Amino acid sequence: MAYDLEEQEKLDALRAWWDRYGTLCAALLFVAVAAVVGWRGWQWYQGHQAAQAMSYFEALETATGEQGSDAVARIKAASETLRSEFPKTGYTSRGLLVAADALQARHDLDGARTQLEWLIKNSPDTALVPLAKLRLAGILLEQKQYDPALALVKDAPASFAGLFADRRGDILAAQGKKAEAKAAWEAARKSLGTDPVAQIIQLKIDALGGA
Repeated sequence: MAYDLEEQEKLDALRAWWDRYGTLCAALLFVAVAAVVGWRGWQWYQGHQAAQAMSYFEALETATGEQGSDAVARIKAASETLRSEFPKTGYTSRGLLVAADALQARHDLDGARTQLEWLIKNSPDTALVPLAKLRLAGILLEQKQYDPALALVKDAPASFAGLFADRRGDILAAQGKKAEAKAAWEAARKSLGTDPVAQIIQLKIDALGGA
């Protein structure tokens, strides 16, 4: 096919442009395609991880409703898998809270501590950390480890101020520090206001008598 002079000049310009920018364009196209494929792959991976974590979370929940040493073993196995294989999913943080409650109810305080200590140090869900600290302080109180328990409830976020103060009062009372316990409970009662928990705290204060 014959080209006139104008068409030939356009073809020459196009060839020159391609010689200059063709490799760059191909590379940019490759990067764009790779980014799309990579993003879709990451989304699939995240979804796959979440689905697997959910299955272990459900297995853990099922085990908490059962009795016997086999149930405890399944709770611990499921929580261990969640911690080691799926540490960044929301199912792991919630699962460890469930496991800690179940183990504490079975008087396995060390097992419950393991769940809560991991959650406090590693959970990506920072909103659950104060709750984990509060519960861990309660376990340490049961184990009469008063100083570590107090350290956990020293600095309270605003939403947990009353509950942290209440727990401090419990620990101080267990240490025989009645005046300090009363002060902590008074602060807790004031912070909680009309919350029903405040009525329970008032009973603790009344039980101290003239302390």
